[in-house]
Amino acid sequence: MEVSLIRCEDYSREPLLRAIRQGLELVGGIRRFVRPGERILLKPNLLAGRPAHRAVTTHPNIVWAMIKLVEEAGAIPLVGDSPGLGSTIKVARACGIMDVIAQTSAGLLEIKEPAVVENPQGVSFKRFELAKELSTVDGVINLPKLKTHAQMLLTMGVKNLFGCVPGKRKPQWHLEAGTNLDYFSQMLLDLHNHIRPRLTVMDAIVSMEGNGPGSGEPVHTGFLAISPSALAVDTVCAGILGKDCSQVPILKTARAQGLKDVNPENIKILGETPERLRPRRFSFPPLVNIDFAHFLPAPVKRALKNAITTRPVIEHTECTLCGMCVDVCPPKIMTRREHIHIDYDRCIRCYCCQEVCPEGAIDAREGWLRRLLSGRPWTGRN
Repeated sequence: MEVSLIRCEDYSREPLLRAIRQGLELVGGIRRFVRPGERILLKPNLLAGRPAHRAVTTHPNIVWAMIKLVEEAGAIPLVGDSPGLGSTIKVARACGIMDVIAQTSAGLLEIKEPAVVENPQGVSFKRFELAKELSTVDGVINLPKLKTHAQMLLTMGVKNLFGCVPGKRKPQWHLEAGTNLDYFSQMLLDLHNHIRPRLTVMDAIVSMEGNGPGSGEPVHTGFLAISPSALAVDTVCAGILGKDCSQVPILKTARAQGLKDVNPENIKILGETPERLRPRRFSFPPLVNIDFAHFLPAPVKRALKNAITTRPVIEHTECTLCGMCVDVCPPKIMTRREHIHIDYDRCIRCYCCQEVCPEGAIDAREGWLRRLLSGRPWTGRN
């Protein structure tokens, strides 16, 4: 599988269009993936209504460039996603993508109506509730943003397709998966294999580090990654950031299944070399569900749950009590009083609350025993 890596320093439109075109030519050109007259869904990351400079969403000029290329191929571009909170049009307006749509021939496709679809080829998930709107398009081009993620370590190409699940259905999947990362990763892989995006173009010009995916810090990484395979893009991008497949839950699950696109030996990298793109610094959140206490008996682990896991913690001085976290919480274990309160005994560590917090007031924080077992000093902030 081929992945093209193209250096790109900023989002200036014409240089960006040239860079994406160059990367596409290395993997066969836009006409390899799009045919005249087709309706093509461009699926950016529209997590929340934040301005583009916050690096929460796919940059609008990435979307602009892909609209232009789809138009050149004679197809009909549509832009759509299902944000975790808020309508597609509201979030698209806040991050600048509605402006792009207004300047082009593209239309907005609101992903909101659920429909049950059969998935007989799924490893574990033989049926999904996906957006009914997907049945109105001929193909999907995946436009993820490279960001950290408190639950999955990184959110990239495969995870971006979770936006094809209507917003109100996402918490149900988190609740069903609970704290089982393997289960949730398998759901994402089965979803990816059902949707089968024709092309993935990773926005890694300005990425997000730290408290991602909604409240981290923008960091300049300066490249684009383009491939027919989202798994191959994710594998290469994780490697650029210094992580191998065993450290990224989705890629670990894919490797356990023997999927070829996560095997570096099967990936041909074109354009720039990964080593030349590696950032000088990049900070990650602590991964939630690595079991550092696997040697403990189950009753002891249950008693020490908060000490041996990572959990969401509210910074009350930054919290405005807007209640978005309470509304989105899948197990409904958050309450709004004089402060936001979390029932940690029932918390599934999905970090939906952190994703939607507009103030960045929720951090992923390690329990004291987990930190001790991992060899890092405990600061008392647990």
